[in-house]
Amino acid sequence: MSYLHMVAAGKVAPLVRTGLIAGLVIAGLAYPLAAVAGLGVKAGTEALQAMPEELIEVPSAQTTYVYANDGKTLLTMFYEEHRRPIKIEDMSPYVTQAIVASEDSRFYEHNGVDAKGVARAFVANQQAGGVSQGASTLTMQYVRMALRDSAQTPKEALEATEQTTQRKLREMRLAIELEKRLSKQQILERYLNTAYYGHRAYGIFAAAQVFFSKTPRELNLTEAALLAGLVKAPSAYDPATNDRKAATDRRNYVIDQMLKIKAITLSQATEAKREKIRLKLSSPPNDCIGIANKHNNWGFFCDYLRSWWKEQPAFGPTPQEREANLRRGGYRVITSLDPKIQASAMKHILDKEKRRSRIAHGQVIIEPGTGRVLSLAVNRRYSLDQKGNPKHSRFKGVKGNYPNTVNPLLGGGDMAGYQAGSTFKIFTMLAALDEGMPLSTSFYSPPRFYSKYITAPGPATCGVHWCPKNSTPSMTGRQTMWSGFGKSVNTYFVQLEQKVGAEKAVKMAERLGLRWRTEVDRRLASPEHASEWGAFTLGVSDVTPVEMANVFATVAAEGTYCQPLPVEAIRTRDGTDAVYKGKPVATPRCHRAVSADVARAATDAARCVTGYGAARGGCGGWGTSEMVYGKLKRPVAGKSGTTDANKTAWFCGFTPQLAAAAFVADPDNPEMNVGSNRSTTSKFTVAETLKDALKGRPKAKFTPPSDDLVDRWSSRDRDRDRDDDRDRDRDRDRDRDRDRDED
Repeated sequence: MSYLHMVAAGKVAPLVRTGLIAGLVIAGLAYPLAAVAGLGVKAGTEALQAMPEELIEVPSAQTTYVYANDGKTLLTMFYEEHRRPIKIEDMSPYVTQAIVASEDSRFYEHNGVDAKGVARAFVANQQAGGVSQGASTLTMQYVRMALRDSAQTPKEALEATEQTTQRKLREMRLAIELEKRLSKQQILERYLNTAYYGHRAYGIFAAAQVFFSKTPRELNLTEAALLAGLVKAPSAYDPATNDRKAATDRRNYVIDQMLKIKAITLSQATEAKREKIRLKLSSPPNDCIGIANKHNNWGFFCDYLRSWWKEQPAFGPTPQEREANLRRGGYRVITSLDPKIQASAMKHILDKEKRRSRIAHGQVIIEPGTGRVLSLAVNRRYSLDQKGNPKHSRFKGVKGNYPNTVNPLLGGGDMAGYQAGSTFKIFTMLAALDEGMPLSTSFYSPPRFYSKYITAPGPATCGVHWCPKNSTPSMTGRQTMWSGFGKSVNTYFVQLEQKVGAEKAVKMAERLGLRWRTEVDRRLASPEHASEWGAFTLGVSDVTPVEMANVFATVAAEGTYCQPLPVEAIRTRDGTDAVYKGKPVATPRCHRAVSADVARAATDAARCVTGYGAARGGCGGWGTSEMVYGKLKRPVAGKSGTTDANKTAWFCGFTPQLAAAAFVADPDNPEMNVGSNRSTTSKFTVAETLKDALKGRPKAKFTPPSDDLVDRWSSRDRDRDRDDDRDRDRDRDRDRDRDRDED
């Protein structure tokens, strides 16, 4: 019985009697002879028998591919080891022939350990007085890689690769057992998908892509021979260096070996060796900063996706483990990003604010009813390279975040956002409607209103009371929700807030997804202080564009709130949906935030803003953003918002199919005046982008609200309203007298 047959049958004990073979197995290892000199035949045989028989294989790290919503357009990839396993049938025959010829010419003859190779290495090493040859078969090499990849600790990783007799014996034993349960083709496939080829290319798919911009199926003889030669020493034989002699010599060696095993003919070998190395190097994108330059505006969406991923318990117990899973898990992620909408958004943004403008102009578009984020666009490049950025206007020596930045200017990450101004009036109106107050709720709205809210002294205070005023005298008079919202009448909404309770407006914002990111906002929104936060209705809190787009998407979806979602599908490495608690992770997460009738009523008032006009009431003659309907020419509602001293300028608009939020601000200096000339910038950007995005789609209509929320006053309510008006008239006279005294 041959040595191979004895090993295959598990008959290791007879090796003691033969002496010679056991000595070769031990002494012929690719290590210094001193390491095994004192081991002896019997000890070596016993050590071999004591080795574990089962190889624990864990899936190798694989590349996660991220696509746009068409499932074809590659956004980027995430990987620690760029690897994409493929079937051996999808590889050129030259690939398998070359790796067998160069690494293990008797691969199809042995059963995991090559006795002839061991004997040859033993003799060569004795003659050299050290290590000159190894005896590792392809199976043993795969075992070593599998042990390395399954290591749970640095110690285990060292044991899997260190130059010791113990390691070699373990490889032999495991290789023998592996060949009992796997076919040669299966072992070869796993080897080719695991081996490292240099330039961060793990596995034959990545190697073919990195060095030749091809698939493994497309590799020709010389290319396959070159790649096969790299696995022995990727750095030493690197073909991408200026001096390609070592790479050429190694490739030609592999070709000669292929000829030797009769995988190719002499003429093929001769012709192949004459060819020069011709590379077509590619650098696969990695992470959000790896996105190609012409699409580097996609980086902000990518960054939002990564932040979202780190919050999902489906991918691990901690944010760190979730991100590691993203880089090693081999997922196929179909995002919600629509490249056409993104391109349109960027065009309209850059038409108004160039990338080198200190003013940031950005826009987010979300699909109502699903929460899917279709576009995150801003006039910046997503890049770590900030050498060309101008100095920060506030901090000496610090670069500003334009034109290059990786700050999450639109949402996600740890940026607080920007004050959103009068767009926050939507929360007060929704809270009032939710409490049963109809759209016809009216107040006399003076130029300046003496509120009940106590605040620190400032330009908008009357002693200790907060006294906000309107932006124009034309807003003075009796207003309803339709006209008060359409004209953005401050003194109307402060009165509405007083009636419903500021704490209910704050709570409504939380119901619609707002999160308080600054210490000041958290304190004011707390149960102890929310009822005193009078200025809340005028948008003094920080908020992100993603949040505001989703607020109006909730209204567009008739009160159904869906968490912002950057994905349409996530497939695991085995092709199944990634799930959490029995549901696909990419499933929209929606619930009812307000009733459909409340949302319809808010929409009816928001139609007054855009010039589209309300279905159930009068808008009072004009709205703050009538150019939106004029540009879009389809049913549209929304709300504009500016802050004191024009620090920001927002517009949030929606149709039944899409919702958008656009802003203008200086992220480097939030107190900076962006200029009154930018008050309409966001309005036009939203209108133009929605027009492009909805081209060819039917003009969906809004559903008007019921009579209950149009005018539902009982006689008692009317008397109470009349009393309120009398009190406000008295307050108005007092305010007028105070203003006259101050003048």
